[in-house]
Parts: sequence; structure tokens; C-alpha cells
Amino acid sequence: MKPDYDKVGLLAIRDGRILLCRKKHTTALLILPGGRFEPGESAAQCLDRELREELGEARVENVEYVGTYSDRAAGEGAPKTVRIELYRGELLGHPSPQAEIKELVWFGEGDDRGQLSPSLVNKILPDLMARGILRWR
Repeated sequence: MKPDYDKVGLLAIRDGRILLCRKKHTTALLILPGGRFEPGESAAQCLDRELREELGEARVENVEYVGTYSDRAAGEGAPKTVRIELYRGELLGHPSPQAEIKELVWFGEGDDRGQLSPSLVNKILPDLMARGILRWR
């Protein structure tokens, strides 16, 4: 089944925390930096474009594929589905919220997981912890 949203996301980890975004509209839940593919765009091109749009002058190096996750999309209204092609990378510079991003949050193990999108809670975090990519309990 084709998802309602087909996206690429960035996993940036610093000091055991992951970088998440809160958008100005559509949802108050925290989501990964990244966004929807444009026609003909590769994952690398989409990630580069979305990060420039959302994080300003910050850049990513040593990008590697982590996995693809499907779940219920964050947002109000009728339930929709999202497919996220997740890449991990080293974030360089100081990201700052741009465009539709209201706030950037370095989310840690002890923070309130009730703030997170369904895909993060149900699929992404459990997988990252099981694989030892994120050393949370």
C-alpha cells in the first residue's frame, strides 16, 4: 500500500540525544528533520534540500542508511500513513529552525515520549535501541 507521505529523515545524535523538530502547523508532536521527496529526487538530494530548508546553515557528513519505517503519520485530522527512509549523519554547524520549523529539540532518554510522533515511538526508537544505535533503555 502506498503511504500518504513518503519522506526522508535525518538521525543526528549528540551526547546521547537526537535532534527533533516541532513544526509551526499540522502537528505539535516532535518529528525528525527531513521531508517529502520531490519527483525524480534521490534520497540524498531530498535530505540535502530539506535540511537546508529546515536547519539553515547546518550540514551533514558521513551519511549512512539506517532503515525504512512505516506507521501512522503525525498530524490532526483523518489518520494518514508515513514511510520514512532514515539516514544517520554527523551534523556540522549549529542548526536553527527555518521555514515551517518552529523549534528544534535535542531529545534525550529521560524526556517525555508523549511529545513524539507515532513513527518515532512505535517503530524508530525501538529499532534504534534494539540495534544499539541509540543507547537508551
